[in-house]
Amino acid sequence: MALHPEIDRVTDTIRERSHKTRAAYLKRAELARRQKPQRGNLSCSNLAHGFAACGGSEKDTLAETKAINVGMVSAYNDMLSAHQPLEVMPAQIKEAVREVGAVAQFAGGVPAMCDGVTQGQPGMELSLFSRDVIAQATAVALSHNMFDSVLCLGVCDKIVPGLLMGALTFAHLPVIFVPAGPMPSGLSNDDKRRIRERYAAGEISQRELLAAESAAYHSPGTCTFYGTANSNQMLMEMMGLHIPGTTFAQPASALRAAATVEAAQQATRITDLGDDYRPIGQIIDERAIVNGLAGLMATGGSTNHTLHIIAIARAAGILINWDDFEVISQAVPLLARVYPNGSADVNHFDAAGGINFVLRELLDKGLVHGDANTVAGDDGLAGYACRVSLENGALASAPVPAKSGDDTILRTADDPFQADGGLRLLRGNLGRSVIKTSAVAREHWLVEAPAQVFDSQISFVNAFKAGELNKDFIAVVRWQGPRANGMPELHKLTPYLALLQSAGRKVALVTDGRMSGASGKVPAAIHLSPEGLADGPVARVRDGDMMRLDAANGTLEVLVDDKAFAAREPAQPTLRDNTVLMGRELFEPFRQMVGIAEEGASVFGAPSEHVPDDVELAEGYTFPDDL
Repeated sequence: MALHPEIDRVTDTIRERSHKTRAAYLKRAELARRQKPQRGNLSCSNLAHGFAACGGSEKDTLAETKAINVGMVSAYNDMLSAHQPLEVMPAQIKEAVREVGAVAQFAGGVPAMCDGVTQGQPGMELSLFSRDVIAQATAVALSHNMFDSVLCLGVCDKIVPGLLMGALTFAHLPVIFVPAGPMPSGLSNDDKRRIRERYAAGEISQRELLAAESAAYHSPGTCTFYGTANSNQMLMEMMGLHIPGTTFAQPASALRAAATVEAAQQATRITDLGDDYRPIGQIIDERAIVNGLAGLMATGGSTNHTLHIIAIARAAGILINWDDFEVISQAVPLLARVYPNGSADVNHFDAAGGINFVLRELLDKGLVHGDANTVAGDDGLAGYACRVSLENGALASAPVPAKSGDDTILRTADDPFQADGGLRLLRGNLGRSVIKTSAVAREHWLVEAPAQVFDSQISFVNAFKAGELNKDFIAVVRWQGPRANGMPELHKLTPYLALLQSAGRKVALVTDGRMSGASGKVPAAIHLSPEGLADGPVARVRDGDMMRLDAANGTLEVLVDDKAFAAREPAQPTLRDNTVLMGRELFEPFRQMVGIAEEGASVFGAPSEHVPDDVELAEGYTFPDDL
């Protein structure tokens, strides 16, 4: 199928915009690819330290000049449900690579925090910054230069983006991502939402709420709603970094174990020591980024990825912005309804056909680059349009069924839930922000109402409980950007705003903070940039200012005379003391250095154009003519 003209155009735009930084990135990658195997660069003393803890046979293998060593970087801990299943994987991986004459070493662990645990807590102010810490930790794990390929074991919100950003700085190494899979379905998402709203209304006790939450989040595995964690897994599949068709195999299942074994053995087949070299720097190119964005739109994925995909792309020398998101969203139809965009969870979605059905539909309409590089084989992205099962203990794939298993959850591109991807860019005199419309009923896309300004989500909740918000208004929650307090998610607002909307009030949210993949039925202009603490116009908004949020036309405005608005003195931040407790002391440098939301809200700055002078090309390798 010919590539859709808008997908072709936006890819060319990104490629042209990124020419210098991408070229520099690829040349630095080639500089790192100097000697095979990678540990061949080490002295005897270096190497002795590197395998001192290994068994005798592993030492002998690693001493050979052509033996493959696979590094593992894992986000395992046994507190968080999504990462507890990773505990068993290193042993599975070591045995799997031993069977093919290779070695695997646990290179290092990275932190894994859960937004579900830290919602509304001081620790949430470390959440977004943890992504960049994870990237750094990944680089530290791989810095020993012992490895010929890498397996990244991680699942959740900041962990997968951080692992990928770190791995991309080792562009010369092949990298495969190994997920853990979702927990079985528990309390339905509709019931969970209703119970949260009843608690916000004071109708049930905290004990009843906890019982419901425990029935929803009840076992090892990823949370089953389609938030950032499961959007991460979609991205890894769409970008060609997973073993095809294995994303949502559940923990402890035979299919999950077989997928882990296949990932481990594939990591030995695609190193620079063989004939099928697939370094991550060449997997993640402009095509892969566009494919990830198309998958995000088609599935109604997490708005957190309006930050994360930008940061991931920049780690590969690729420059994208929210204009690119908007172009792709207008071209790609919404094919899935998964909570919070519907009532189904990811297990229901996967049973109906899942990511691979979506991918096949996008391929058939030319909405993704079918020729993109992947870790899996020579079929490009088309090799991922499959359903995977077990036959005699091994993975077997078959074509995706022609029809959805449930068209209330998953549809074809000829019969989508809506013609666009449900993510829109809002422009106006407050700056730029994004809104996820796929979960918002059309009658709520336009809200014109007075501003009610809050400096924290706690002050909003207090006003609600005091009975002050039984009216039409647009809640402006500022001082929530990355420079102010690390850009926490503001989910405490969701049930209260939903109650007001259900009661017939016209309400919306405007914030320089985040709402993530659980953004729900209330219109929310989020990630407002520039943020209030960076001289953003939101600092000039006052209670009672008329505002208009118009998702259909992509505008967000304060309806105040331009000159009068510009002449106002910005309000002074009234942040609570967010520099101490729960480790926040250690993140003051991050708050000072962090970039704006539309640049990924990262501390790493712009992609470098620097290339050392002494780049040496490996035999048989040439740069593209335009580099």
